[in-house]
Amino acid sequence: MNRLDKPEADFDACLEMLRDRFGNRLGAVTIPMGTGESFSGIIDCVYMRARHLEDGKIIEEDIPAEYTDAAQEAHDALVDLVAEADDDIMMKYLEGEEITLEELEGLLAKAIRERVFVPVFAGACVKEEGIASLLNAIVNWFPTMADFGRIPLINGEQLDISPDDDRPVAFVFKSLNDPQNGKLSFLKVLAGTVTSGIELNNARTRKGERLGHLYLMCGHDTTDVKSAAAGDIVVVPKLDALTGDTLSVTGKVEAAAFRFPNSLYRIAIEPDSRGSEGKVFDFLQKSADADPTLSVDRDEETGQTVVSAIGEAQVAVLLERLEDRAGVTAHTVKLRIPYRETIRRVATGHGRHKKQTGGSGQFADCRLRIEPNPEAGYEFLDEVVGGAIPRGFIPAIDKGVQETMKNGVLAGYPMIDVKCAVYDGQFHPVDSNEMAFKTAARLGFQDAVGQAEAVLLEPMAHLKITVPESYAGSVMGDISASRGRVEGMDAAAAGETTVEATVPYAEVTDYATRLRSLTRGTGEFELEINGYEQVPRDIQQKLAEEYQERRAAGER
Repeated sequence: MNRLDKPEADFDACLEMLRDRFGNRLGAVTIPMGTGESFSGIIDCVYMRARHLEDGKIIEEDIPAEYTDAAQEAHDALVDLVAEADDDIMMKYLEGEEITLEELEGLLAKAIRERVFVPVFAGACVKEEGIASLLNAIVNWFPTMADFGRIPLINGEQLDISPDDDRPVAFVFKSLNDPQNGKLSFLKVLAGTVTSGIELNNARTRKGERLGHLYLMCGHDTTDVKSAAAGDIVVVPKLDALTGDTLSVTGKVEAAAFRFPNSLYRIAIEPDSRGSEGKVFDFLQKSADADPTLSVDRDEETGQTVVSAIGEAQVAVLLERLEDRAGVTAHTVKLRIPYRETIRRVATGHGRHKKQTGGSGQFADCRLRIEPNPEAGYEFLDEVVGGAIPRGFIPAIDKGVQETMKNGVLAGYPMIDVKCAVYDGQFHPVDSNEMAFKTAARLGFQDAVGQAEAVLLEPMAHLKITVPESYAGSVMGDISASRGRVEGMDAAAAGETTVEATVPYAEVTDYATRLRSLTRGTGEFELEINGYEQVPRDIQQKLAEEYQERRAAGER
């Protein structure tokens, strides 16, 4: 439990929330001495000692008098939980005998290994308070893969392993691009022994990967090693493997080491100076290759480079690294919403293009009828009779209409679900050509749209939000304020509620940030774009005005 030095920190309330969500097997191994501004260190409830930092050194001392009762209560609760891991010691404990420190240490290791007990630690990482206690506990009590005896696989099965099995399995849990050493892959050896020069197969790519060198890394310092056993962490340069890949002798082992959080915070990134778009995209792509919680794509429709991340802090760090490592500065901008245009009524239009420049001129005349074509896309009909327009020019009319629909008429967004028919027109045997009929079709289509009640459509997002019950009311209120509608509410896990809603996508592009604020970081959600609905008239008018201003300024 981190950041206990922050003003809003509340260790006891947070511990209760953890128990509500994950059960009563959780217990505090260390507790804070004060929280918020009064946070001054931690108390080890196993060894019953207080610890804090002074000038970077750990000072261990007796527990201050004001924390003695809380420490004893936490110690007793800890013993109650872990004693269940051993029947003999449990009976001894129930009969009132004292459990020795040596017995308690053994119980902790066994209880954690057998998942009887889930330890909770207190601290503040920035101040480094509580970090040493946590790391010592991991070394002393946490199980190795051999202790656990099996590896959970991505398909839900288990791979049994034993200390005698020397067939190596390694999991790539982190990747980074180092300016001096290139790509570095951090491997956790799950089973067997990995040696330098060995070739293992990647379960994702089905290709071999040669581990040329193995390094132990501490900060920027590396130490060359020849082998690494199960439980060890090593760094391997120049692998093609990505974070989340599993390497093994057969290539058929795909470990489910951990579930990556959803990256639902989406934001567009633009360079500060023109001409550096390529550098920015290349850096973002390499960063995404190294971090499974980060993805980047180029939205061809809006022309934006869009990053999906866990939150704003991750994007801020990304922009800092972009400047430090690539020498390029960039900034975030709001996502452009992929609106659509369509029509609500049948209308006709007339397009006539006539141009004379001294030599051969250009002439084309066509009459179009358009009508709504709900959920059926674009359809073009040729209803010309009597040779009013030669058949060879009909495809040009179709193309002119489609090009006009691509850029829209109302606010510059693509048009959808329109049926268009050309039913009459005129041509000139010398001056008519395909280009002239494309132009006439564009004019005729624009004329028809002006009479067909053009409307703007916005993408709708289907949200599935899971929050503690106490925050459900706030979430539903926010949905209503965002022009959304709640479509269902169900009880989820203990103390949690799942809310399903449909909300305009334009209102929830920043929902990851809003939900975190509404639920103090306890809410989760899934988002899926699901269909289009008509934009309210006031928003449509605003978007149309903005489009006209951009056109007047020579922008798209």
